[in-house]
Amino acid sequence: MITETPAGWLVGMTALGPVAWPPAPIKTERLALRAPEARDRATFVELLASPEVHTYLGGPRPRDDLDRGLPEVPEQWPGSFVVDLDGAMIGQILLRRASQDRRPAAAGKIDLGYLLLPRAWGFGYAAEACAAALGWLDDALPGEPVVLATQTANVRSLRLAAKLGFTEVERFHAWDAEQWLGLRPPGVRSR
Repeated sequence: MITETPAGWLVGMTALGPVAWPPAPIKTERLALRAPEARDRATFVELLASPEVHTYLGGPRPRDDLDRGLPEVPEQWPGSFVVDLDGAMIGQILLRRASQDRRPAAAGKIDLGYLLLPRAWGFGYAAEACAAALGWLDDALPGEPVVLATQTANVRSLRLAAKLGFTEVERFHAWDAEQWLGLRPPGVRSR
């Protein structure tokens, strides 16, 4: 059961497990990871409708559908962090429990996902934000293994996975492409 406190925190069993949500913003050298806000809606639309962002993710969602269907504060659930640079959203980090219908090696583990706007690529923001989110997870739910899936064609994502401490568990075919599943065992820190 999840309950909301007067301060707006969700407490109890979430999809991640027993965590209080949202946490205080997580600060890195250049970024902040924070809960989504209404001011982020236009950036969520841009992010989810971007063909570049979704090259390896099955394609973008139609902008008109997003404009009509996204709530005022999109993606407001435990494990969804906005990646904020200088007060503006540049991406999203997702931590969620992998469902039972995923690959057996992933089922029940925490799944790391991330999306950054193309203008934020190439600056190391994904590595910085993912490492911060994983550090938060290590403190909030110690001992949890984490998985990450990506297409084998996504070389940048594979490099980031290795930098974050993920090692290959399996390859499989889905969505008309070869997929890679990596595991980050408990206690592994980013390189």
